Amino acid sequence: MAKMEVKTSLLDDMIGVGDMVLLEPLNEDSFINNLKKRFDHNEVYTYIGSVVISINPYRSLPIYTPEKVEEYRNRNFYELSPHIFALADEAYRSLRDQDKDQCILITGESGAGKTEASKLVMSYVAAVCGKGAEVNQVKEQLLQSNPVLEAFGNAKTARNDNSSRFGKYMDIEFDFKGDPLGGVISNYLLEKSRVVKQPRGERNFHIFYQILSGASEEFLCKLKLERDFSRYNYLGLDSARVNGVDDASNFRTVRNAMQIVGFMDHETQSVFEVVAAVLKLGNIEFKPESRANGLDESKIKDKNELKEICELTGIDQSVLERAFSFRTVEAKQEKVSTTLNVAQAYYARDALAKNLYSRLFSWLVTRINESIKAQTKVRKKVMGVLDIYGFEIFENADNSFEQFIINYCNEKLQQIFIELTLKEEQEEYIREGIEWTHIEYFNNAIICDLIENNQTGILAMLDEECLRPGTVTDDTFLEKLNQVCATHQHFESRMSKCSRFLNDTSLPHSCFRIQHYAGKVMYQVEGFVDKNNDLLYRDLSQAMWKANHSLIKALFPEGNPAKINLKRPPTAGSQFKASVATLMKNLQNKNPNYIRCIKPNEKKAADIFNEALVCHQIRYLGLLENVRVRRAGYAFRQAYEPCLERYKMLCRQTWPHWRGPARAGVEVLFNELRIPEEEFSFGRSKIFIRNPRTLFKLEDLRKQRLEDLATLIEKIYRGWKCRTRFLLMKRCQIVIASWYRRYAQQKRYQKIKSSAITVQSYIRGWKARKLLRELKHLKRCNEAATVIAAYWHGTQVRREYRKFFRANAGRKIYEFTLQRIMQKYFLEMKNKMPSLSPIDKTWPARPYLFLDSTHKELKRIFHLWRCKKYRDQFTDQQKLIYEEKLEASELFKDKKALYPASVGQPFQGAYLEISENPKYKKLTDAVDEKIIIAEVVNKINRANGKAASRIFLLTKNNVLLADQKSGTIKSEVPLGDVTKVSMSSQNDGFFAVHLKEGSEAASKGDFLLSSNHLIEMATKLYRTTLSQTKQKLNIEISDEFLVQFKQEKVCVKFIQGSQKNGNIPTCKRKNNRLLEVAVP
Repeated sequence: MAKMEVKTSLLDDMIGVGDMVLLEPLNEDSFINNLKKRFDHNEVYTYIGSVVISINPYRSLPIYTPEKVEEYRNRNFYELSPHIFALADEAYRSLRDQDKDQCILITGESGAGKTEASKLVMSYVAAVCGKGAEVNQVKEQLLQSNPVLEAFGNAKTARNDNSSRFGKYMDIEFDFKGDPLGGVISNYLLEKSRVVKQPRGERNFHIFYQILSGASEEFLCKLKLERDFSRYNYLGLDSARVNGVDDASNFRTVRNAMQIVGFMDHETQSVFEVVAAVLKLGNIEFKPESRANGLDESKIKDKNELKEICELTGIDQSVLERAFSFRTVEAKQEKVSTTLNVAQAYYARDALAKNLYSRLFSWLVTRINESIKAQTKVRKKVMGVLDIYGFEIFENADNSFEQFIINYCNEKLQQIFIELTLKEEQEEYIREGIEWTHIEYFNNAIICDLIENNQTGILAMLDEECLRPGTVTDDTFLEKLNQVCATHQHFESRMSKCSRFLNDTSLPHSCFRIQHYAGKVMYQVEGFVDKNNDLLYRDLSQAMWKANHSLIKALFPEGNPAKINLKRPPTAGSQFKASVATLMKNLQNKNPNYIRCIKPNEKKAADIFNEALVCHQIRYLGLLENVRVRRAGYAFRQAYEPCLERYKMLCRQTWPHWRGPARAGVEVLFNELRIPEEEFSFGRSKIFIRNPRTLFKLEDLRKQRLEDLATLIEKIYRGWKCRTRFLLMKRCQIVIASWYRRYAQQKRYQKIKSSAITVQSYIRGWKARKLLRELKHLKRCNEAATVIAAYWHGTQVRREYRKFFRANAGRKIYEFTLQRIMQKYFLEMKNKMPSLSPIDKTWPARPYLFLDSTHKELKRIFHLWRCKKYRDQFTDQQKLIYEEKLEASELFKDKKALYPASVGQPFQGAYLEISENPKYKKLTDAVDEKIIIAEVVNKINRANGKAASRIFLLTKNNVLLADQKSGTIKSEVPLGDVTKVSMSSQNDGFFAVHLKEGSEAASKGDFLLSSNHLIEMATKLYRTTLSQTKQKLNIEISDEFLVQFKQEKVCVKFIQGSQKNGNIPTCKRKNNRLLEVAVP
């Protein structure tokens, strides 16, 4: 449809027939052909009055977008093309505006799209209702309950990859504004037999595969599970993986949904522990064992699985093991304990697994209800959504107890559908003042009575047979049915007394057949009694109740010994019958809305329409019966205003505008068209049309009239367009002509103006050139006169001063030339000056020999000036350092071979951080003066020439030697007692400190020391002594000098040594008078 095109009725651009009530002729073939035609054009929705038929397309269609939601919002049901949104909007508006409780009944067989339909309804309602934080939270919880229930209640079947294996009814509660407050979910008949056994090609419930695929290794370890599907007997392997299904991702979705709904972490953990226990129950296997009394009993083969189950559930292993091997029967005050054989043990195991999972599912529904229930107690409006199994008919007599119960539920739904549809029709007829005529239809109450009658119904017979003492089998149940129901016209059995079925070979002896409203269904009686009993041995219930697992304990309240009830629990059939009765009562109080889902093919593939399969579903859904009931009176009805608006162009009196009441306009219209009176009736607010042919005749007339009107409109439009174009061209011609005349005059004026300016310019140029010639002539005359005068004056002056000029000319020229050379020299020197670095020795070459002294003096002055500029940059600390360096240069340059290596090393003084080292605290406390230098030196032993480490300290007044390890002061010499320092000229660190004779410090003799910082130590000692004593310290540099050791003098001689000891000088005592230092 084009973007600007707006539909106002489902009759516009209709593919096939949008409403089956209008189908002509009405039969099964035309019904199917109409569905197929619409399906081929991606029209998957069709109406039967207010009922929506939905065909599963098995692919995504762009008809559920937010734009579509807005398109169907607050629109009349028949205003747009058939859509599930139209039904959801009609139900929601009726609930909000008319205060009518609604219910939406969704039926169809597995794979027909019931679950998706319920999701679409809920998502539409969530989209159109109010907004707000609380409202959004309620909507999110309602929507997120679906993934949880699908994981635990849905499974992959042969017909559907996500088949609901339970019936679900959700009541969504709204406030007076139409905002959701909460909801209540009811579940019906979970297919718990699937837990222990699945048909070939099908899977168990989704949650088992999701937890094994998506849980982390740590989580699986807690649950005592392994990721391999083949490890578990309850999981069918032939369909363990499903194409297009990501179980791991779905598991994360389920956990997130449980958190949103409101499950606590410990509750989620408990749920998965129960799931793991059910899964591991299938791995318990039994072996037969004979007792002494000849009876067989069963024993568990491998108890590891049992042990892990007990650890998960908190059950005593011996208690659970006994429950699998023995059965206790109580009657009044007596207890009888019997052993279970292998078959009975397997039955008990499977019964426990089924009951455990079924009760867990019921607990989940209850827990979700606690979270999503309305928190306020105000009066609520309710919209119910029923997603329940459709009518099921399996081939080859595979229909069992589950199909019987499902079909019974569908019989009740069909009964209430017919009743409510007829009731709605009758109420509308009475409301519109039209006479109601009785409608003939098939009333399936007789079939419902056959099944649910309290005395002679099949369910009552089944319950009676289950409660009867003695041997009870499926065959005895069938015999009872043959006795009680033999004469019923909808019951068939080959073993009944009715002779008409004795030779019916299509009906096996172990089966019975019921003629439902949707057709005949043959049921296999095998398993009816066991499935209806649904027995769980009391020993297993009590074992579960004794569990230390809070959830499992809550699931089995009947296991409490204090609450033992000897009364037999209700059967599955009676429970389901009561649930259906409650559901029917609930639906009776609400306005019903129906969605009938149809599966187009068994391959689950898009664009395939299997007519035989669709025909089968049409029959058992009773869709043709629905159409006949709907059109039994009047097939079509419409309010007067839209009817008149749609067809007013068919009558001259109503076209284009009708000024009177809408009903009067419709009467005039129908009289003008001469439609027979028996084909329509006038209600209070609607026109009723009996036959679809009449409606289609109106549509054909309208279509023809619209074509005529379109032609007329096109003709008028073309004439208007041509006239408009002509008038526009005329106005344009006038404007163009006026603008051209203006342009021509402007061009003529510009041409005249340009010519005048040209003439003026020529005249002005001629005058200017004439004046220029006169001025030039006058200037040349003046210049000529000036030159003549100058020459004349020059001649006179030269004559006068000729004698003086010749006497002084040489000296003046010399002075002038010399002045110019000096000026040029200084200007060139300005541009060739070297850098300001004092060590830069470059200087421009002198240009002339006579400037040699000047050139040298300038070089000296410039060097002094840049040295001063360099010195001005120094801080006081830097000046001190450079003064020390300068002093060292004067003392040792070209004298001591060690000096050049010390030039680049800064003088630090404090090489030992004495004040910060706690080891020298004693030394710090003993020295109260400022320490100028602190260094570790080697003191040469006088006896053998070996070295001992000492700390050398220089203060303002003293020289101190201290022990390096203890920090104890060994010697203290005042600076005044130091007379001389001797050292060699070689590359070594040896030096001798000579002391004044007779002083207290000289009693032990002079000091012979070795240091790595000799130059710095000698310089600082020299400067400090000069500063304190005002006398220069004698620095002796010689390769031989005498040192006073106590009472004798020893000669210290420095020689060139070998490289054996590397670069380290060595000192040896040669004799009493000689110490020899080998310098490498």
